[in-house]
Amino acid sequence: MQKTVLRTILSAIFLSLLLSATAQQGDSLRKQNRRTFLGLGPKRALIFPQDFVGHWKGQLQWLMNGKPAQTFSMQLIIQPADSAMTYTWQIIYGDKGQDNRPYLLKPVDTAKGHWVVDERDGIMLDSYVHGSSLHGAFTVQGNTIVDNYSLVSRNSMRVEFFSIKLGDRTTSGKGTEDVPSVDSYRISSYQTGVLIKVKEQGQKK
Repeated sequence: MQKTVLRTILSAIFLSLLLSATAQQGDSLRKQNRRTFLGLGPKRALIFPQDFVGHWKGQLQWLMNGKPAQTFSMQLIIQPADSAMTYTWQIIYGDKGQDNRPYLLKPVDTAKGHWVVDERDGIMLDSYVHGSSLHGAFTVQGNTIVDNYSLVSRNSMRVEFFSIKLGDRTTSGKGTEDVPSVDSYRISSYQTGVLIKVKEQGQKK
């Protein structure tokens, strides 16, 4: 009698799980069909550099300890250039485009995600792709800048700049094999904001 009751309970649990899984699968299929009907297609991973191409605009905040936050406009224009696999990397600061930097983005070793920003004056800044983000780090006159351009979606990009003072550091640890010496640095400022891809005239929706 007890075995019969146990088999009945186990059968009911199995049937319940089966119905739940079937319902979830059906709901997922309905969502996929709805996206296909709307012409959206299945979601895909964001790809560098294809999804970076476009005209991006937005506001960035410049944050420094003990000082009011400053807000400024930024544009980033990424378009295929004349050379193969080379793109414009044009950065424009200010509402009226007061600071226009017509850089280029060039491949070095795409298999390793290695690119370079060519400032076209002899300065070349190494940048590296990880997922849907491009980041780099460079030092000028004692200040190290770490930059990050990360796609949030096909139409929005998070931009970040960390400014690090190499001369302002704290050393801790014992300098031994078990507890090595470690240097930590002050981040003097942080800039962050979201750029939105602009639809150009004549561009398909």
